[in-house]
Amino acid sequence: AQKLEFLASICTICSTSSMDSTEWNMLYFCQLEVVEVIEALLQEEPPDQLSTTVRQQAMLAIISMSRVKLLLQDKKNSILHTCFCSIFHLPPQDTQGPNAYLYSKTLAALDSMLQSLVCSAGTLGTMELQNIFQLLLPLTSSQPEVVEQRAMARIARLANFITTYSLPQICPCFVQATAPKHQCSETHQFVMLGKLVGHLTLCCTYKDRRTCHEAAEALHHLHTFIVQQLSKRSHVGLGDKSPLFSFIPQMFTKYLQPTDQVDIILIAIKSFRSPSIYSISVAAHMVNILLEDPAFQPGQVLNIVWTIYRNLPSITVAVAHNSLDRALQVLMNKHPTEVVASLLQCSPTCTHVAMAMWKIMFSKPQAAKKVLQELLSMLMNQPLRKTSTSTKDNPRILSLAATRTINEILLQPTCLREVDAIFPQLFLALLFQVSFTTELTPQEVQIFWKEHQQNQLTPIRSAVNSIRVLLCVMGFERQVLAIEAQGGWDALLRAHTHLMGVSILARGMMKTPRPLRYTIFCHLAELLSVEDHTWEMVAMVFFTEMLSCTDLSEDVDRALEIFPMYLQSQCLGMPSLVLRAILKLTKRPGMARRTLVLLPYIMELLQDADSDARTVALPVLSNMLRLLERKACSLTALALADKLWPLFEDESDTVRELSIRLFQDTMGLVVGTEKKQMKKKVWHSLLPLLFHLHDQDKSVAKASQEAVCSASHFLKWRQLAQLDETAQVWRICECLLARNRSKAKDYLHQSQPYLKSPQESLRREAVRFI
Repeated sequence: AQKLEFLASICTICSTSSMDSTEWNMLYFCQLEVVEVIEALLQEEPPDQLSTTVRQQAMLAIISMSRVKLLLQDKKNSILHTCFCSIFHLPPQDTQGPNAYLYSKTLAALDSMLQSLVCSAGTLGTMELQNIFQLLLPLTSSQPEVVEQRAMARIARLANFITTYSLPQICPCFVQATAPKHQCSETHQFVMLGKLVGHLTLCCTYKDRRTCHEAAEALHHLHTFIVQQLSKRSHVGLGDKSPLFSFIPQMFTKYLQPTDQVDIILIAIKSFRSPSIYSISVAAHMVNILLEDPAFQPGQVLNIVWTIYRNLPSITVAVAHNSLDRALQVLMNKHPTEVVASLLQCSPTCTHVAMAMWKIMFSKPQAAKKVLQELLSMLMNQPLRKTSTSTKDNPRILSLAATRTINEILLQPTCLREVDAIFPQLFLALLFQVSFTTELTPQEVQIFWKEHQQNQLTPIRSAVNSIRVLLCVMGFERQVLAIEAQGGWDALLRAHTHLMGVSILARGMMKTPRPLRYTIFCHLAELLSVEDHTWEMVAMVFFTEMLSCTDLSEDVDRALEIFPMYLQSQCLGMPSLVLRAILKLTKRPGMARRTLVLLPYIMELLQDADSDARTVALPVLSNMLRLLERKACSLTALALADKLWPLFEDESDTVRELSIRLFQDTMGLVVGTEKKQMKKKVWHSLLPLLFHLHDQDKSVAKASQEAVCSASHFLKWRQLAQLDETAQVWRICECLLARNRSKAKDYLHQSQPYLKSPQESLRREAVRFI
């Protein structure tokens, strides 16, 4: 005790005199030793045997070291906690015994020390106050009764102290609304207000009367402190002078910021698990009041939902369940997006606890509608998807979670009406989700579905199963069986057969009522009006299958508006898919002419498309030419000729044959003044056609022979016709040169690419001609 008193005196002297750096360093290392000594003293002796003088000198030493800034925060917290434990665990105080005075004196010294720490912190006084509260709060619950009483009394004394001591530079933002861009230093914020008020309010319901009294006393002083802060800025009176125990949460809500309100809500929800300690009805009342008009940030909503999720299994009291039910419904009404996303993050695989929470929100039709809309939005949130190794805020994982949740929700009979209202959109969203799931990385499958590995319920199987369940609950069991008979469900599960599965599914849905098919068709058209590479191929496969429905003929114009964008798509296979749909339309009477609006786009496509797309585009163009009026047909055929002869060298045998035959057709379609221009194009194509008389593909060679014959008639060159009939190709080439020697240079340039042809026969003919 004498050594501690000596140190306190030294620190007091140091605080009023100047020291050089060497002296400061010596004192600093000295205080480290002293802290260890104080902690050892307070811990070694049993609480009731430790000298009161030693305790008081220890507290004085702490105060002195704090005044000269020698105590680091971690050291201070450690020694304060040790000090609290040493004093609070003293045996229950005997109000009449000889130790009563010493106990009272020790607790008074502790209060004095805490107040001195706040005062000596200077501009950091607000932070120091909150730090002490933070250390005291855990000691007010789940402790021996005497410890809880003494800890609560210290909070009450500190709360009373700040009503008379002016905390330096405290910001008013903790008691009143501020500008949206308001910012203040952390040292000026009273961020613990919500947590403190919530905890104290619950403690007012504690069974121990002393603790209740101290908690109510602390709330009374806090209320006075808040009103004082307001009066300094708005010149109002000190407010309510109500007696103890009348301070219910309504009195504080007008002073609490959303962050403080959330703190109180979280404390109240956690207290639902301990009916033997706090009054559940008071805690429920607090939650109900603070959620009357929630205006929380997404992160705050997540904290509330997480707290409900974690504590719900341990809550048994009906009033607590009713409060949580109401809380979820209120939050869902005000913050539907945040609530749904939060619950999906809490339980991506939809555990029984999460399902209980979903059922609560589905108990009201309006809330059920909002939940389904938000889940649908999660499924369609494709553009924001990203690869991640965490479930938090990952749209890919959240969309998987939404699929799994919908699968469970569909089994609940209470929400069928709401599901029916959005069936077309939900059906397509789940179908797109199946497509997306085929692209999951192994890491994402492991993260999301690890708890279902034993029963092999993979993400892709769950997504496909969701579609089956949806169709069944909507009364389409026959379609489900028909799709299964054609292998559609199995095809959907594998990436290489997935699009075939989509086609089978689409054909199965063609047997549903016309109003439903029309709604699905219109929704697909709306989705496809905006490019989205995530699911556009699946949507287009389904869309083009639906075009085969004769009762949707009046709506083909929607498709014709969309197709130009997708004819130019860089998505592999998309132009071919669209062209096949157009080809079917060109063969349907009464509809074929309407496809002519796409003619310019298809002609343009020939230059840059792959062989698969050209294979379909050429028959489409052939059909369209026959649909044009005479003059338009002549002009189009003339324009098309230039685009066809480069295709004679395509790697695909089919493209070579089709392009040569279509070129042959264009010669017969040109009329009037366009014939003169067409003759130049025919002359230009003669040499390639002659070479391809030796094409390795017999169909191409035959098409070339027929084209040469047509060219001889078009050019009225009898000698060419005679030589063609006798198959004297080398003589034809000689005649070609003899007829117009000025073109020899052009012919030489035209024949050179054939020297690199993959076909030996064409290389040989090119060499011979050169």
